[in-house]
Amino acid sequence: MHVNPVAAASGTDTHCPYCALQCGMTLRPASGGHGRGDSEGGGEGHSERPGLEVAERPDFPVNRGALCGKGRTAPELLAPHSRLTQPLVRRRPGGELEPAGWDEALEAVAAALRRTRAEHGPDAVGVFGGGGLTNEKAYALGKFARLVLGTSQIDYNGRFCMSSAAAAGTRAFGVDRGLPFPLADVARTDCVVLVGSNLAETMPPALRYLTELRENGGTLIVVDPRRTRTAEQADLHLAPRPGTDLALALGMLHLVVAEGRVDTEYVESRTAGWPEARSAAMAHWPELVERLTGVPVPELRRAVGLFGDAEHAMVLTARGPEQHSKGTDTVGAWINLCLATGRPGRPLSGYGCLTGQGNGQGGREHGQKADQLPGYRKLDDPAAREHVAGVWGVDPASLPGPGRSAYELLDALGGDVRTLLLAGSNPVVSAPRAAHVEQRLRSLDFLAVCDVVLSESARLADVVLPVAQWAEETGTTTNLEGRVLLRRKAVDPPPGVRTDLQVLEELAARLGWEKGFPAAPEEVFDELRRASAGGLADYSGISYDRIAEEDGVFWPCPEPPGREPGGGGGARRPHPGTPRLFLDRFATPDGRARFAPVVHRPAAEEPDAGYPLLLTTGRVLSQYQSGAQTRRVGALNDAAPGPFVELHPRLAEQLGAEDGDALAVVSRRGRAVAPARVTRGIRPDTVFMPFHWDGEGRANSLTNAALDPVSRMPEFKVCAVRVEVERHATGGRAPDLP
Repeated sequence: MHVNPVAAASGTDTHCPYCALQCGMTLRPASGGHGRGDSEGGGEGHSERPGLEVAERPDFPVNRGALCGKGRTAPELLAPHSRLTQPLVRRRPGGELEPAGWDEALEAVAAALRRTRAEHGPDAVGVFGGGGLTNEKAYALGKFARLVLGTSQIDYNGRFCMSSAAAAGTRAFGVDRGLPFPLADVARTDCVVLVGSNLAETMPPALRYLTELRENGGTLIVVDPRRTRTAEQADLHLAPRPGTDLALALGMLHLVVAEGRVDTEYVESRTAGWPEARSAAMAHWPELVERLTGVPVPELRRAVGLFGDAEHAMVLTARGPEQHSKGTDTVGAWINLCLATGRPGRPLSGYGCLTGQGNGQGGREHGQKADQLPGYRKLDDPAAREHVAGVWGVDPASLPGPGRSAYELLDALGGDVRTLLLAGSNPVVSAPRAAHVEQRLRSLDFLAVCDVVLSESARLADVVLPVAQWAEETGTTTNLEGRVLLRRKAVDPPPGVRTDLQVLEELAARLGWEKGFPAAPEEVFDELRRASAGGLADYSGISYDRIAEEDGVFWPCPEPPGREPGGGGGARRPHPGTPRLFLDRFATPDGRARFAPVVHRPAAEEPDAGYPLLLTTGRVLSQYQSGAQTRRVGALNDAAPGPFVELHPRLAEQLGAEDGDALAVVSRRGRAVAPARVTRGIRPDTVFMPFHWDGEGRANSLTNAALDPVSRMPEFKVCAVRVEVERHATGGRAPDLP
């Protein structure tokens, strides 16, 4: 193991590889430990002392030193037993993946890409990226797809996370940035409505801001069908039926109007579209909303009173209201509530989305989305195409148009799309209707995977390319606040491992592009700055040196006139960055925010006699996303060893089930089996499963791929199921149902 000399001397300041907080941490040599290569063994959950250990960084403003168990154990992912250290090639159909050299592996991938393009055209090649890729990788991947491959068929797994909030935010404000204010503002406001987020388990270091909010005299309202650890901290917990957050938000807006709480001056001076939105909301009177959501009218009125009486207030949404076939409209309804009460663009107030993945914000800004070019530019905008094509040195007409969204791309595999390059994603576990997606991956002519670990998706590949991870390479990420951060390299990757940028450089060269794909991250970032200049997400005034000096820079941060991005020089004062958006105007042509005239509609799939219950899914404290990383860390696996089915005691009694009994949850798409966990913290008409595992407990075998018409977000958060006792914990098999 070769540790960076700076790390050996004083430690390397960097950021956690997991969620969108991007918590600051310092990596330093483990005290009294040995290097990564000194131990044998392996297997999921195995642990050894890593060559690096984590130290707190109290001076970093987002987490102020606090770290969750995932962050503290992150160096264990660097151990050889936990990850891939050499390429793997399947040399014959139906054969096993076998170790190979890089030349053989890269040539196999390049040959498949050439063959597919020649026989079926460029759109028969697909590229699927990830929200954990650095800005540099996301940018290079989008450029590689559109220039080298000439394909429109590129999207990424962030489509499954924040896309509905992004679409609603863009529609309302003209721009999508998860939080338009620093996270620290949350502790200083007077009321927070937290919709569909369990921060205590998904972003534990952020919970302190809610704790400080209440210590400062503020009020916390949590909207969640489960009484989560976060909901237990709330002054008011609203538990709507899954799939009815849209009705709840409309009911609250109805009461804002009926009780005379509309900020008329703000609405008239800073917004457009209020009459239509008001008319839509008035069709959702409190008693109707109670019937739809199950939230009693007195609780609805109390929530409106707490929110309306607060001088400063925020609504923060997460996956709960967003992962629906009506997610864009649902978030739009919560934004309407904020606009009607005069919140966005005012201090300590507004709407924000709690972005989930590590680079979920930056990953959706710089070109790996199906409809996007760097700087949050639209691929169908002629001016955007001309600008980016100029940076890339190509004819704008050569750039392909928009392609399929993430699920639609996965659904097309083996049909229109014959070869796929998959980078930093594990759709076998994370995609909706997962058994179908797995079948589509198996039907490909060729699958190439770039990943750190041999994930469930990588096991299906024809070639697996082992790539470096967070502590082994330098790159930028953009956290949920829009703060651009620098992850620094602390240690060399193992022999036989290359970076994603090196892989793209070498594949591009084999496909005829000798230049244009540098492997040096800072060189890629400087090009990204030029490509983003003038876009909504303008990074042109941000540099590696500046990020290091300022502990992050908020976008937009344009380069002042007279200075060239990446060129330095000039005496002009640099742009300070933009911690808070919308203080003077919104990013729309006329500077006004837009109300959305939305109405409630049911979920794509409602319960019936055959499937009488609702399933909702989510995360647990000690696992992350598809579990490809966290399931390889012993302490995390011990804390959360497998899936479970959470159900109410009343439902358990009806089923004759007890804690620990194996329950089969069945939907129209599949079946999953996991132990029962009986709790009063969930609605009697709903069951919950975490989605971090493959195998018989794979929750996404059940979920519905119905798509939001705007964001193309699948409906992860609600589908109709039935539940059966598979076997009792004592070992006896349950009797057959009549």
